[in-house]
Amino acid sequence: MSKENSKIGDNIRKLRLQKDLSQEKLARLADISFPTLTKIESGETPNPTIDTVKKIANALGVGIDDLMK
Repeated sequence: MSKENSKIGDNIRKLRLQKDLSQEKLARLADISFPTLTKIESGETPNPTIDTVKKIANALGVGIDDLMK
């Protein structure tokens, strides 16, 4: 697991909690599977696709760069 990807997961989790969303709700809003989201947040998925990251960013109402910081 690379440091950058775990940072993406950390940022997704932080933003999701700020918006008071469950993992299940965010997965539905982003139109991705629940296991995909949990693996990204935990760092288990080392390289989420850009399409997946875009979907999550859109569901959270942020830019992709906000997830990469």
